[in-house]
Amino acid sequence: ALKMATDLAEKIGADIVIGTDPDSDRLGIAVRDLDGKIRLLNGNQTMAVMTDFLIKQWHQSGRLNGKQFVGTTIVSTDLVKDIATSYNVETKVGLTGFKWIAKMIRDAEGTQDFIGGGEESFGYMVGDFIRDKDAVTATLLACEIAANAKNNNSTFYKNLLNLYIKHAFYKEHLISIVKKGMDGAQQISQMMSDLRENPIKELDGSPVEFLYDYEASTCQNLLTGEKSTIDLPKSNVLIYQTTDGTKVAARPSGTEPKIKFYFSVNLSLEKAKDEIVVNKLLTQKIDRIIKELQLN
Repeated sequence: ALKMATDLAEKIGADIVIGTDPDSDRLGIAVRDLDGKIRLLNGNQTMAVMTDFLIKQWHQSGRLNGKQFVGTTIVSTDLVKDIATSYNVETKVGLTGFKWIAKMIRDAEGTQDFIGGGEESFGYMVGDFIRDKDAVTATLLACEIAANAKNNNSTFYKNLLNLYIKHAFYKEHLISIVKKGMDGAQQISQMMSDLRENPIKELDGSPVEFLYDYEASTCQNLLTGEKSTIDLPKSNVLIYQTTDGTKVAARPSGTEPKIKFYFSVNLSLEKAKDEIVVNKLLTQKIDRIIKELQLN
């Protein structure tokens, strides 16, 4: 959808390209990478850079006092939580959908301040005055980040790489499997039943430590057998988390005959110049997991 804009950006030497959907609640951002080429970022990447920038502004203005939080969702990148934790800011995690982030704000009124939040599906919420994903304010924020970076001899993309170096290089991937026909819904239901009743033991050689079942509202440590309660509304979502931080989430669509699988893997990144090598390793890891789960 941004092809004409990115082509023009290459032609005129623009630093950033921003596009929104027709109702202007989601946005896509393309920026120049280390090789100077325009690269489209995903929702997790833009959310991480935006969250870090906002918290840093609060910190620099002396407004952080331990009563602030950011919001994200169960299928979005854990990099946001790592960033917030580094500033001693709480991360509230909700189900997919901005109505749940809006509920966090409502529930915290009078006790905590909302800094910002978003989810992997290209949406972001700046502050608490518009309690839904909003591409207008998010576009302004993206432009401010890009301008600030340029004034400091950096770029939007380098800001992202600096976050990877400080915390970890997180890479996320999403696949959707469509099951059409009369028995499509039954096949999807059976897939979820199998994942619940016969838990995966390991992913790419890393033992599965936690199984989060949001329909049963339980988190089970598969290594110790210990169970705890998930304090969120029930939802037909399963998340496997391994000892090396890999996550795989399974989430059937509520409106279409398909099931979505969300993958998140991470490795350390020591230098920005190593990003291509590390990105390739993470891509290969995701590919191996998809093959293990027979989802390709």
